[in-house]
Amino acid sequence: MDLFITNSTLFAKPGKSNTGQTLSLAMEKANELSIDTVLVASTTGETAKMAVDVLNGLNIIIVTHVQGYLEPNSQEFSLEDRKHVGSRGGKILTAQHSFGGVNRAIKNSLGSIQVDEIIANVFRIFGQGMKVAVEMAMMVADAGMVPCGKPVVTVSGTHRGADFGMVIIPANSYRMFDLKILEIFCMPSPNHPNYKK
Repeated sequence: MDLFITNSTLFAKPGKSNTGQTLSLAMEKANELSIDTVLVASTTGETAKMAVDVLNGLNIIIVTHVQGYLEPNSQEFSLEDRKHVGSRGGKILTAQHSFGGVNRAIKNSLGSIQVDEIIANVFRIFGQGMKVAVEMAMMVADAGMVPCGKPVVTVSGTHRGADFGMVIIPANSYRMFDLKILEIFCMPSPNHPNYKK
């Protein structure tokens, strides 16, 4: 299948102000394509709480920052929000980021860019949401939470909130090139006449 972005919703500004519309578009896309699983990036739990309400009835997998992302033993996603997501049938994955981990430690300690950082930065050319969506699709496949080869809808974003929606066929991280991006259905766009960073 070819990559389609022609009918995408283009946001004039990136960030959390687009979260509600992005989640609604994700629900529409899942229904349109008969996709039952939506992956949602959520750092603090705010987007996750909205997602379990808007995407009700779908298999919702929330992907968080790794434990210790900000500092050792820290987790930005609160226990209260985890309970709320679980009570609404959402699942949560907290695991090593596909484009992070040991290689990030080498970068941070030695200032040496590793291959995974290069790959992540290439995806960021399309927006932070693109990088996060691809990373989530590998993380959930690696965790055995979704089958490889079956499309999922992804919701990710820039900083806080959601502003990027795609349809992706997940793959395990060690088979990254089997991953397929099928459609971008919303994103912030510098081509929008009112775009503001």
